[in-house]
Amino acid sequence: MNIFSTEETYYGTRKDSPVLLPSYNEYGDKLHIKDVFDFEEMLENYIIEMEIRNYSENTVKTYSSIIRSMIDYMSSEEGVYDGRKFLACFKKYIRDLKKDQDVSQNYIYLNTVVCKKFLEFNDIYFLEDVQNPKRTKSLPKSLTEKEVKSLIDAVQITDEDSELKKKAKMRDKVILEFLYSTGLRISELVKLQKKDIDFDERTIRVRGKGEKDRIVLFDENTRDLIDNYIETQNQKSEYLFINKNGRKLTPRYVQMMIKEYAEKAGIKKKVTPHVLRHSFATHLLKNGVDIRVIQQLLGHSSLSTTQIYTNVDMDTIKSVYDHARE
Repeated sequence: MNIFSTEETYYGTRKDSPVLLPSYNEYGDKLHIKDVFDFEEMLENYIIEMEIRNYSENTVKTYSSIIRSMIDYMSSEEGVYDGRKFLACFKKYIRDLKKDQDVSQNYIYLNTVVCKKFLEFNDIYFLEDVQNPKRTKSLPKSLTEKEVKSLIDAVQITDEDSELKKKAKMRDKVILEFLYSTGLRISELVKLQKKDIDFDERTIRVRGKGEKDRIVLFDENTRDLIDNYIETQNQKSEYLFINKNGRKLTPRYVQMMIKEYAEKAGIKKKVTPHVLRHSFATHLLKNGVDIRVIQQLLGHSSLSTTQIYTNVDMDTIKSVYDHARE
């Protein structure tokens, strides 16, 4: 359905009650789109729909922020009274994102897709003729095995530390070791509960994206660290990783903690929880683990998502190449 063909156009797919655009007030003035549609209610309904579909908390937050920015921009522009004007406004919005905020091409892609989905969910097809921008295919960044060791070793517990500080440092060290040895997403880590861990089998039941359960593994060294950590913390919380008040940690805390220890370790790269996840996958692949096993451990629904790691380990590729040329 193309609503841009005439000056007066219809919105929506319901033939029995279309909305004629532009719409006019009692004085014959054209109404702004924001005065025709209740975008606030539409956004609220869309958030509810995403939650029903088990979108992750981070996804709901990101999508809501993108839609909110688009609505605010459109509402501040004058003369947006029909589909054609809305389309022009949206293109200007995307241009300003690229020019003024210096965002990545992938973020432009995400904005376009999310805004189109939001409008189409509400039977509004102002952007149906907009083609999705191309995404850049960047390789995931990872640490070397030496850098991972330096990062974990940067957590030093000393006799001068208070008991509270010692507990915090022990927790931080376990988190670093845990992220690297399991490949968990940060959202999965902070929600992890003690009952999810099977120490005898060295397995964890994780509920990941789309509320899908999977089993991940951890090594004996990590098991010993977790065992010692739980015994030392002496907390009754159901969550594995908690703060001094007994509440589960926030993703923000974990991100800042990793950044701090990366600086102490002298690592120049940007280190995040996701970089440790990438490092986990890259090092498994380097050591000969089948990519389908890595796919299962990471919780990827599609093998193509995991296959990007086959392009990452350039050191191994160079080594094989050099050996073949000898």
